[in-house]
Amino acid sequence: MKQIIGSNLGNWLVLEKWMQEDIFKETDTEDEVWLNRKSDPEKLAKVMKQHRDTYVTEEDFKIIASHGINMVRIPVPYFIFGDVAPFCGCIEYLDKAFDWAEKYGLQILVDLHTVPDSQNGYDNGGITGVCKWCKQPEKVEFCLQILERLAKRYGSRKGLFGIEVLNEPISFPVYMTSPSRGKAADKEEAKGSGYVPMKFLKSFYLEAYERLRKILLEEKVICFHDGFRLTKWNRFFQKNQMKNVLLDTHIYIFAMEGFLPFKAMWLYKMYLAVEKMKIKKAQKQIPVVIGEWCICNKYAEKMAKSVMLEQEVETCRRERYLQVAGLELDTWKETAGYFYWNYQLVRDMENEIPESWKNSWDLRRCWKHGWIPDRLDK
Repeated sequence: MKQIIGSNLGNWLVLEKWMQEDIFKETDTEDEVWLNRKSDPEKLAKVMKQHRDTYVTEEDFKIIASHGINMVRIPVPYFIFGDVAPFCGCIEYLDKAFDWAEKYGLQILVDLHTVPDSQNGYDNGGITGVCKWCKQPEKVEFCLQILERLAKRYGSRKGLFGIEVLNEPISFPVYMTSPSRGKAADKEEAKGSGYVPMKFLKSFYLEAYERLRKILLEEKVICFHDGFRLTKWNRFFQKNQMKNVLLDTHIYIFAMEGFLPFKAMWLYKMYLAVEKMKIKKAQKQIPVVIGEWCICNKYAEKMAKSVMLEQEVETCRRERYLQVAGLELDTWKETAGYFYWNYQLVRDMENEIPESWKNSWDLRRCWKHGWIPDRLDK
């Protein structure tokens, strides 16, 4: 398998407020579920059409391919087919993505990013502070059927690399330390929330695999997120004779920093060395892909602010970001591949995002400033 060099197209079909807050301002809501609950349906439908029409276009696929990227990971919501009230479906945009990808020689990993009542309680899971999807068999079955419908629709497309069955089902330690825990807009709705047990996750993955493999050609990949438990899968995939599968893990220096009071390059090196060992252990059983990563780190911003001369600020920031990018890209070398999060945040490239740290999450801005190699395939 050729190594994946990819970018995520997040915040297009699945909204995340932190990435682009404008759509949420009128309702003062924190996630896509509550945005739909509190908005005027007709007005929101127009807003969503404008967003989806312009946030990612054919030109973006052309730009992505020109930078040596060979694949995009596209997060999709459980209401993608437009049959879950009050949400606006978006399947026609995924159709367009396949046309554009095939035109520019890219492939697509379709990623089921949200489920009803969420698999992690994050805004990226659809609704903040609620995490009880796995406890409701009818909603689990609904999502299995969504995966089947996606497989039937795109299974024969040249542009389909594979399907990721679920993004970031949360583990016990991550759930207990999650900043979203206890932040539900409706406390009553959040009752019964908790982490996604390994026993359930294995059962769900096995069922999803069996259903998808019946539909997909063997050459199409079925991808599973590690559930924040990279080294805990042992021989699960081999024992169940799963063919052409990948294990997705998400590694963020920025997330690691949240647990430590200091920032330093030696710390990043140590953190990535530990992650590399975990990846090597997991890859003895199944190929590992870094489904999400970015160069965002507080050390680069701290050092840039410490420079006395204003004209040296950007030079300092660029040097630190390039150093971190080099460390991370070197760590990913022996994996099945990697996807940057995210291709962009705010569409407007003429101006910087006011919160300086956010700019390094935006791959287009990283290229613009020279914070990351212009071609990731070199």
